[in-house]
Amino acid sequence: MINDTQAVLDSNNLAKTAGLITFYNVDCNTYEYIGSSSEYLIVGVGIPALSYLDVPPAAQSGYVVCRNSKGDTWDQVEDHRGDTVYDTSTLAAATIQAIGPLGTNQTLLAPATSYDEWSGTAWITNTITQKAAQVNAAVAEQTALISAANIKTQFWQTQLMLGIINAADKNTLTSWMIYAQAVQAVNTSTAPDITWPSTPQ
Repeated sequence: MINDTQAVLDSNNLAKTAGLITFYNVDCNTYEYIGSSSEYLIVGVGIPALSYLDVPPAAQSGYVVCRNSKGDTWDQVEDHRGDTVYDTSTLAAATIQAIGPLGTNQTLLAPATSYDEWSGTAWITNTITQKAAQVNAAVAEQTALISAANIKTQFWQTQLMLGIINAADKNTLTSWMIYAQAVQAVNTSTAPDITWPSTPQ
């Protein structure tokens, strides 16, 4: 009959005295501590694989307890699983799937803009590159708006040249030409602080 006698193990961790024993189990892939078990061992039987006799410590915040590679002690291992990290070279975001410390090119700090550069401890926005990109975008927007206005007014301009445009269309053409002039006059160097003229109704 099984009782509450505690097993006694020899130097090979085989029971030399039958009884109950508590051991601590780890995951077969990560060696992360996953819980304890108690079993009754008969003489000559050892503890299961991936099980250890010494009590694991409580995990610190942001860590998990794992058996070390030699299997002789417990280690506190960083656990960022589920966290979003950012590549300090490309700014690309990724979700951590495995336990362990962050890579040398990873940070938990999110960049504020796509023009941020990693200083080694923080993101710093490259305002020169950012400003150049904003001005280039404004120039492209200005060009697109003027092109759209030219397409819109092309038919009316032809009618005007032929002297066959009616008064209403002439007024509309005038409104669009004034609009195009206003767009052309926008100072794109002030980007991103630009208010584009409203299109004619």
